[in-house]
Amino acid sequence: MSAANHHTDEKDLVFAAINGNDNAYAELVQRHHSIMVAVAAAIVGPSLAEDVVQDAWVSAHRALAKFEHRSSLKTWLLRIVSNEALTRAKRESRHISLDTQPDEGGYLDDDNFNRWGHWANKPPHWHLETPDALLEEVDLHHCINKTLLLLPPTQRAVFRLRDMEQTSFDQISELLGVSAANARVLVHRARLTLMNIIDSYQETGRC
Repeated sequence: MSAANHHTDEKDLVFAAINGNDNAYAELVQRHHSIMVAVAAAIVGPSLAEDVVQDAWVSAHRALAKFEHRSSLKTWLLRIVSNEALTRAKRESRHISLDTQPDEGGYLDDDNFNRWGHWANKPPHWHLETPDALLEEVDLHHCINKTLLLLPPTQRAVFRLRDMEQTSFDQISELLGVSAANARVLVHRARLTLMNIIDSYQETGRC
């Protein structure tokens, strides 16, 4: 099926779903559910992803009649699931945001990033040769996961989408409502936080 035919077919499915055709709505769910779960998992983690997507489908069903086809249905649905996931991430957070912690090393200052979101001052070098070698240590892996949960929700979402899901900065910007430049800064800050945690772990053996 060509892209044009697929788009026309999907418009017909949306129209049918709006008019109460449960089979049409089920077809829309089948087409987009997997990518929605992937985006939700990138933001809140796999354990909460399905719940978030179920909530997103409820929201989408309620708003479907207002969908104006200004973007693709896929983009519209991913925006909904991103908003649901960010809301859940904020609600689930039980820790003090790292944004409120003092930056003892001075690496998180905005002066360390240029206007393109790249390093102006590079972070410390990792002691081990590759990240893969680091992740072989189970305790360190748990420490990294714990640190990710401490990141502010939007920063964590950008990091997961970019570094774990290989999502483009333009798409991240569209999904999360942040500029591409700000997304670059957020992912660099998340990487730096993890590097500092890894450095500390290597020196002390503790998270």
